[in-house]
Amino acid sequence: MAQAVFEEVVEDFEFLEDWEDRYRMVIEMGKDMPEMDEALKVPATKVEGCASQVWLHIAPEAGTFHFQGDSDAMIVKGLIALLHRLYDGMPMDEVTGVDAKAELGRLGLNDHLSAQRSNGLRAMIDRIQETAKVLAG
Repeated sequence: MAQAVFEEVVEDFEFLEDWEDRYRMVIEMGKDMPEMDEALKVPATKVEGCASQVWLHIAPEAGTFHFQGDSDAMIVKGLIALLHRLYDGMPMDEVTGVDAKAELGRLGLNDHLSAQRSNGLRAMIDRIQETAKVLAG
């Protein structure tokens, strides 16, 4: 089950019929993300498998999943913002139960991302899921 903030994105996407408008919305979401501290952009937070530079810093707090992310590509930073809306603030033990592919599929992203971006998005989801699994114990 997606969080309410992600459901708002789904509703907004349904309202926007043109994919150019949807891409613009994703890019704007990325621009609105808080800046990630440069000190967190280290090899341990870098996500391999992405064509662009991507960093995810996962920092759970009191059993709640939290993360920061950044990329050097605007659309990828927007995809990080989508993942942030999908996962951030969720109870740690619920993160691994989220079918991110299905949730993002509700936005129609599967049909509109290049193969490289799809692979990068999958790598980010895998990092989130694997880390949450380890941290949830």
